[in-house]
Amino acid sequence: MSSKKADKRPEARLPKGMRDIEASEIRAMERMLGTIRRVYESYGFEPLDTPAFEYTDALGKFLPDQDRPNEGVFSFQDEDEQWLSLRYDLTAPLARYVAQNYDGLPKPFRRYQTGPVWRNEKPGPGRFRQFTQFDADTVGTDNIAADAELCMLAADTLEALGIPRGSYVVKVNNRKILDGILETIGLDGSEYSGKRLAVLRAIDKFDRLGLPGVRALLGKGRKDNSGDFTPGAGLVDEQIDVVCVLLAGEARAFFNPSAKFSPPTDDPLLAKKKGGVMFPSPIADQTKAAALFANATFSEGLNELNQIRTLVEEAGYGPERIEIDQTVVRGLEYYTGPVLEAALTFQTNDEAGNPINFGSVGGGGRYDGLVSRFKGIKIPATGFSIGVSRLYAALSALGKLDTEAASGPVVILVMDRDRIGDYQKLADRIRKPTDGGEPIRAEIYLGTSGMKAQMKYADKRGAPCVVIQGGDELARGEVTIKDLIEGDRLSGEIADHQAWREGRPAQFSVKEGELVEAVRSVLARHVKASG
Repeated sequence: MSSKKADKRPEARLPKGMRDIEASEIRAMERMLGTIRRVYESYGFEPLDTPAFEYTDALGKFLPDQDRPNEGVFSFQDEDEQWLSLRYDLTAPLARYVAQNYDGLPKPFRRYQTGPVWRNEKPGPGRFRQFTQFDADTVGTDNIAADAELCMLAADTLEALGIPRGSYVVKVNNRKILDGILETIGLDGSEYSGKRLAVLRAIDKFDRLGLPGVRALLGKGRKDNSGDFTPGAGLVDEQIDVVCVLLAGEARAFFNPSAKFSPPTDDPLLAKKKGGVMFPSPIADQTKAAALFANATFSEGLNELNQIRTLVEEAGYGPERIEIDQTVVRGLEYYTGPVLEAALTFQTNDEAGNPINFGSVGGGGRYDGLVSRFKGIKIPATGFSIGVSRLYAALSALGKLDTEAASGPVVILVMDRDRIGDYQKLADRIRKPTDGGEPIRAEIYLGTSGMKAQMKYADKRGAPCVVIQGGDELARGEVTIKDLIEGDRLSGEIADHQAWREGRPAQFSVKEGELVEAVRSVLARHVKASG
């Protein structure tokens, strides 16, 4: 008895956090991407494609400071022992491209790009390790009009995809406002970087948790309904009050820097009860208000926000499409100015009938330091990115996508294997009509099975019809066309098998020279019926 073990077969399985995408979704996705591409092109953006992986130090966010850099990215070493990483977004490769080709590029440089990105993170429901983004960026100008334009681009893109006004909103904020508040409450030193990040993360949860939840996360922490405890930022009450005033919208004068700030201390808005929690409003304290407005970062952020609001309103984009929202944070730490988020506001149900909100489907902002770190000179930039998979799911829920399977190819059956060349000519005639008409998808059957199996193959391929030319048809200079869609419909009306054989539903013969016209008539009949 041989002791040699049989080779172990590999298990057919997907890596965690990955998914296969089949034909109908690919086609619907391509149509969606085509619409986005047309909008981006209409704004003058040019296409660019960058490699799937870059040198890890060029990506900038994660560095190989351990044996293998695995914090958020997939990385490997090349033959020179240099670390490379799969791109985690499309912006970091853009920064490298601009820095490498800076002298030859027009300034500003405007590009769009779509493609997959990878995150080495724990996968979950709807959260994949590979997903697709569609970006537009303007590099080389600090003109606030570039940021305003991206807000308009986001709105136009959503509407071009069929999302009506009232079902989306583009929210705009400025990280300088948030940085100014953090500076005012004493968190402006590098030693407070962790606490600053915790504050921003808490603010980012405002839409989901409301003011009481954010207030808890700004302080000692918060326990959720499951009993899990999230540690807070550890701010004291006086610091929390300043942040919460902005979140509650009570400092409405924040967004009109030209107006004098002198709210009456008895203004009921300043003592408004939010979510069952009464909290003092330090903005009523003129000393603290003056300190906040004296902060240069805060004031600059307010001024930029008002410029954006003026620009978009003058272009006809009112607050029902683009609105100022001081709770928008955006997650990446490299944002330095205006930030925007495109959010869907309608509610739908999941497969189990539970209500769901899609929320954000895209976002971006100004990142003036990302390109500059390569060149050592100021190179401002701003961009917007669409989360393609999330937007696809939303459009599907709205019924705005054509997810029907595309019609399969016309299949030429092989009745005589010695005549493969003749069958290829028939297929080629359909694919390349000599009358200048649209080409039609066609293929010959390349298996080795008989007539019955070939018909089953055509059915599985979704073929609208098959072309048959046996010896009898060849002798008459004809081909037989069987309309599979019509035949399937008619066969349901015939109860007797002999009647079916005698009637040959939806099957007819034409001269070989009339093949293309006959196939077109079959396709046109079903296009008309489906319309």
